[in-house]
Amino acid sequence: MTLPAAAEPVDLGELTLAPNASSFTLDNGLQVVVIPDRRAPIVTHMIWYKVGSADEPAGKSGIAHYLEHLMFKGTETHPGSEFSTTVARVGGKENAFTSNDYTAYFQQVSKENLAEMMGFEADRMKNLQLTPEVSAPELNVVQEERRARIETRPSAELGEALDATLYVNHPYGDPVIGWPDELANLTFEDALNFYRSFYRPGNAVLVIAGDVTEDEIRSLAQDTYGQIADDLGTFDRDRPKAQHLRSDRLVELRDPRVSQPSTQTAWLVPSYATAEPGEAEALDILSEILGGNNTSRLYTSLVREEPLATNAGAWYQSSAIDDTRFIVYAVPQDGVPLDTIETKARALIADIAENGVGDEEMARARTSLLASVIFAQDSQSSLARIFGSALTTGSSVEDVQEWPTRIAAVTAEDVQNAARKFLVGGGAVTGRLLVADTAPDAAAAANPTE
Repeated sequence: MTLPAAAEPVDLGELTLAPNASSFTLDNGLQVVVIPDRRAPIVTHMIWYKVGSADEPAGKSGIAHYLEHLMFKGTETHPGSEFSTTVARVGGKENAFTSNDYTAYFQQVSKENLAEMMGFEADRMKNLQLTPEVSAPELNVVQEERRARIETRPSAELGEALDATLYVNHPYGDPVIGWPDELANLTFEDALNFYRSFYRPGNAVLVIAGDVTEDEIRSLAQDTYGQIADDLGTFDRDRPKAQHLRSDRLVELRDPRVSQPSTQTAWLVPSYATAEPGEAEALDILSEILGGNNTSRLYTSLVREEPLATNAGAWYQSSAIDDTRFIVYAVPQDGVPLDTIETKARALIADIAENGVGDEEMARARTSLLASVIFAQDSQSSLARIFGSALTTGSSVEDVQEWPTRIAAVTAEDVQNAARKFLVGGGAVTGRLLVADTAPDAAAAANPTE
């Protein structure tokens, strides 16, 4: 899209995200969010549990994700893969995912099949059945998933090490998929205990987007999820506070499979749940100005002008229960030392902290963020994900709807203060992915499949 000039700013204050969204709570504590979208007779049905990998018992890393897999193993009413088979038979789509702070399950189906999906999902909220015979093979699947996603990808291994270094004294430093030794020792009893503790209405959020009304969903929700008793309320997360680093740390990974080096630097910063008013919004704008696209400061300086890098950018992981991360990254041109790029990136951040940002940069950043809101409203599944992730990490429906207004209120001074407060002077973790200095025969021995 064409970005407006600074003289033609977009009035974000006039935009509300999903203004027709509404919410209510059942007597058993289940929060329900309804996002009407009458353009097609399609519905996205998502159940979000307020529990993730950061809530796992000590020594049981990976249990939240393991349970996600086991939730597809059936109940007495709907044994085996009956749920998934039904979704496929009606032409729907389904999936699930686990994060640090939540676990979610969803189906996208025709409106006429929604009641059946809600019945299935409510049934497995209460009646999941597990046995060693069913659970043990699935643990092998999860272990293979870890090998495929982490242990065969040097960039993923580096990311795992960087998180473990950044999140001092905090479970965000543990991988969602689990540490290998702990994952190997998980049992179906571990999964059942986790399920019985956290999978219940009072600890969940139901989000339904599509060709529905609030009255329709209220009736369906009461007939399905409303029949599950729960007087325990929301799980009270009891986590240690992540400790901010006072000194920089460096994590390097050399691997014969690496063909192109890269660098990334991460800072511990507030999330929308932990920030003071306006700080998270300023960090959103800062990440866009610093590295959100090919007009950003990092890309312009490192890729287009000098050039030192083939790619460069920044991102802010804004939705989290606890303090989160702000990352800048770059891939160097051949022969350019990583420390040269890192020094330049730090200098660009220091310049924002000292001299601030311009009106045109602010206008472009707002427009880019506005575009993301507009595009999200064009996708019912995107809207369902936005509301679900926000409500399971401390935000409200109103917070989500009013986000554009708060972005509109961010000033250049707010952005400058965010850079000065969170990215300059404190400790950061730099992760370098390096080409191994390995002879061809040694490289082949280290990676015999290639």
